[in-house]
Amino acid sequence: MQRWHQQITFINVLDLERSHQFYHELLGLDFVLDQGDCRIYRVTGDAYLGVCKRPQNIQAPGSFLFTLITPNVEEEVERLDAAGVTIDVPTQHNSTYQITQAFILDPDGYRIEIQRFHDPNWDQVIRHKRSKG
Repeated sequence: MQRWHQQITFINVLDLERSHQFYHELLGLDFVLDQGDCRIYRVTGDAYLGVCKRPQNIQAPGSFLFTLITPNVEEEVERLDAAGVTIDVPTQHNSTYQITQAFILDPDGYRIEIQRFHDPNWDQVIRHKRSKG
């Protein structure tokens, strides 16, 4: 029995419109629900990101890491850089985790990792989930 059916990560932001521009327009996340002071975006499948206007609860940069997985790390980072997004760490290979990664900052200073797995075990995890789903 699957215990969990969906997942939402919520973050607190200063400005909903600025965050909407970043997450929906620049990153391309599907905007699925407006709750007034919170907006929810589909990242993939049943995984979501919730963005809430809570300026008093902004955490220090580095206290949260949101990772987006794509086979096109270099292209996405180039596109975001051209759009004026702050590139915190340029694209690099991380041999410890067998990944290619880059880090960008959202408008509130939250760090977002853009990542590609090179570890063949990750593909096995994905195939296994899809065959069961």
